[in-house]
Amino acid sequence: MWSKILSHVPDWKIWVQAFLVLIIPIVILQANRWLKSTVRGGGIGKDNNQPNQAGKGSSSDNADQNQKMETGAYANIKLTGNYATDLISSRETFGQNADVHIREFIIRGTNTPAAVMYVEGLVDQQLIDDHLIRPLMLHGVPELKQESFLHPDHANDLKNYLKNQLLPVSQIQETESLQELALGVLVGKNALIIEGMRGALLIGTSKGKTRSIEEPLSEALLRGPRIGFTEELSDNTGILRRYGSNQSLFIQKYEVGDRIKKDLAIAYIQDIADPELVAEVQKRIEGLNMDAMLESGYVEQLIEDNELSPFQQVQNTERPDRVMSGLLEGRVAIMLDGTPFALIVPATFSMLLQSPEDYYDRWIPGTFLRMLRFLAAMLALLAPALYISFISFHPGLIPTKLALTIIETRKGVPFPSIIEALIMETAIEILREAGIRLPKPIGPAMGIVGGLIIGDAAVQAGIVSPFLVIVVAVTAISSFSIPTYSAGITLRILRFTGMFSAAALGLYGVIMFFLLICSHLVRLSSFGVPYASPVVPYSLNEWKDFFVRAPLRLMKKRPSMMNPTDQDRKK
Repeated sequence: MWSKILSHVPDWKIWVQAFLVLIIPIVILQANRWLKSTVRGGGIGKDNNQPNQAGKGSSSDNADQNQKMETGAYANIKLTGNYATDLISSRETFGQNADVHIREFIIRGTNTPAAVMYVEGLVDQQLIDDHLIRPLMLHGVPELKQESFLHPDHANDLKNYLKNQLLPVSQIQETESLQELALGVLVGKNALIIEGMRGALLIGTSKGKTRSIEEPLSEALLRGPRIGFTEELSDNTGILRRYGSNQSLFIQKYEVGDRIKKDLAIAYIQDIADPELVAEVQKRIEGLNMDAMLESGYVEQLIEDNELSPFQQVQNTERPDRVMSGLLEGRVAIMLDGTPFALIVPATFSMLLQSPEDYYDRWIPGTFLRMLRFLAAMLALLAPALYISFISFHPGLIPTKLALTIIETRKGVPFPSIIEALIMETAIEILREAGIRLPKPIGPAMGIVGGLIIGDAAVQAGIVSPFLVIVVAVTAISSFSIPTYSAGITLRILRFTGMFSAAALGLYGVIMFFLLICSHLVRLSSFGVPYASPVVPYSLNEWKDFFVRAPLRLMKKRPSMMNPTDQDRKK
């Protein structure tokens, strides 16, 4: 009797696998908690206790901003109104910068000296000549006498006359700070100092070299608008404005970066976006604390909810139509000067597999292509792992004829399945990266030809099996079908984790790996919105725009997960 009972007890290897299946999730969970506490304790990337130093709103915000800006060797130095002193101080501030020009002249009708300071290449010199230097040198200030320049009681009269009557320019700002003058000139403004006038005038005539509006390179479509964002923030906000007349489209500007300052704008539709979401975005933008924001990727990493997650919680895009569609759903867009990539928050996992083209075509082909992308994402994530698990642990699950074919192709292969899969996947990733970095005329050709040559040579040398080459090729092609490049990178990274899980525990490891990803997606959020929605929390009404793309006439409501102020998309 006991022998019969013992015969049904699993082998010790099964007990080891069961123990690992139980203990591995616990270890990963504890490690994740420890890393989160370490990152948050160190204050990496965020500093919510810092005072507001980015917003351009209330007077207290501007005071904090000016106080933050007054740092360095020339902090708290004021312009005196003495022309010679202020000119010497300005020259010392600009130092040996050869592109900073100071044009000195005499105002007509007086003996009063003046100077215009500007940076070559950042300003329109024709505008400076026509609207700044010419009025002062040819017309002068006839309504003010010579003593008005020198008497302190008339200093404000001169400023008001210059701003309101003489200088036909749209942007004029007063300043008495030497450092603010220097920063203004270095970002493309002109500074005007005059004998007897306390402080200076910062006049905007900037005109930098920008590229024309072109089709986005990273998000090409067969059908849809052919315009994309540029590196100029004013052009990008103008593109959004041109999408339609909407008084509810609000664009708020901030200044970010402690040393290198850049303009940043957030855009939202006021009568659609949730006020709490807008307030949260503003809070995170104002809490940015870094020397410089060179690209919107800096902002993306600093405002996301979970720095340790492999999934992006902020969507980046070059397409204005994608930004506008997000705004109409109640989301918020973030645009940074100097980059064509805008950010959309909050983001969900389903957004990463959707393309604007889904809505421009009829709903049947749109649904088919979207379901194809979900299938491609699963293949890109799990295909190599399933191959390893079936070959190494569960060959009995493979149909007999197919198993015999695979066995025949693997004859002479000296490596286990995990090693040959790593060899091919690593080679493909290197070829993909090399194809991106090479010049455009030879990059794609090198990637295709290199992949064919390496795959054929590896099979001929007996290093890998032909069946694995097919699996790796299908995996690579599937990853290319994902519309968002960053999402494809995430799946490529996780693919290697799945391969190691399959090599350790077989199909059990693949299942546990997939369940861990699902549990992580369920717990993840982006600006308070569940990342896995509308799957979790479950909302059947919003499945009209998830796996399938329902006809537009049926999509009458905006996503409830966004908590929009106006729920109705179609009355």
